[in-house]
Amino acid sequence: MTEDPFVAHRSLLFTVAYEMLGSAADAEDVLQESWLRWAGVDPSRVSDARAYLVRTVTRQALNRLRTLARSREDYVGEWLPEPLLTTPDVAEDVELAESVSIAMLTVLETLGPTERAVFVLREVFELPYGEIAEAIGKSAAAVRQIARRAREHVAARQPRVRVSRSEQQAVVERFLLALRTGQLQQLVEVMAPDVVLIADGGGLAAAASAPIHGVELVAKVLARANRAEATPLATTAVWLNGAPAGRIEIDGELPTAVSLVVENGQITRVYLVRNPRKLTRLNEPVELAR
Repeated sequence: MTEDPFVAHRSLLFTVAYEMLGSAADAEDVLQESWLRWAGVDPSRVSDARAYLVRTVTRQALNRLRTLARSREDYVGEWLPEPLLTTPDVAEDVELAESVSIAMLTVLETLGPTERAVFVLREVFELPYGEIAEAIGKSAAAVRQIARRAREHVAARQPRVRVSRSEQQAVVERFLLALRTGQLQQLVEVMAPDVVLIADGGGLAAAASAPIHGVELVAKVLARANRAEATPLATTAVWLNGAPAGRIEIDGELPTAVSLVVENGQITRVYLVRNPRKLTRLNEPVELAR
């Protein structure tokens, strides 16, 4: 018995939806809606099931993204993508790992819904312009122009230096050790002078309401997180969104996911996700594919 195409391509479809939305919960909703539409289709009349399903998921994700764009205007504090626990092998596909990184998803959030869809489908999944045009309801010529603008927008905002997995791991481990032991000087040394910390509490957990700039301020904020005299702080190295990252736990509290951007051996961005609604995917690795 042949496996249903939706099941066969589910990891790919989830990845498309997640990259467009930055939320695993919303991506799952999009897949459910897409499955209902697929269930009403005669597969024998679909020449390319993979392409058909990607188009279906893209349309549903675009609808959801336009709705979310309005609701996120009222979000309390800074908005960050929902982190996903992944396996180390995701990093072997460098382009995939980069595209699902917290840093990249944060940049994609600054694109409009259509630009984001075009960028994801073209730059990450390498779909032909004609196929993207059919998915978003525009001409191939228009898609080319949108793709060019989106590439320029992302290139101006994403980290310019790509570091090796071993370098990222080493810096993450130094950071977590300094955080766990409350060593302010070690925190200062592992971060760049112009480091920026962005925290997402969503109004449900304590978090800075705006980005914090500069190594001295960032180090002091992070050092205060260590309340060793009262309750021990535990840090664990994990893989989040295809890269070495960290999980921070204080006894009796929900975990915090921390993702780092490393350039030239130092941390230039610290992303802290504390919103409990975004911390449900930290126990079981998620399968991503393209």
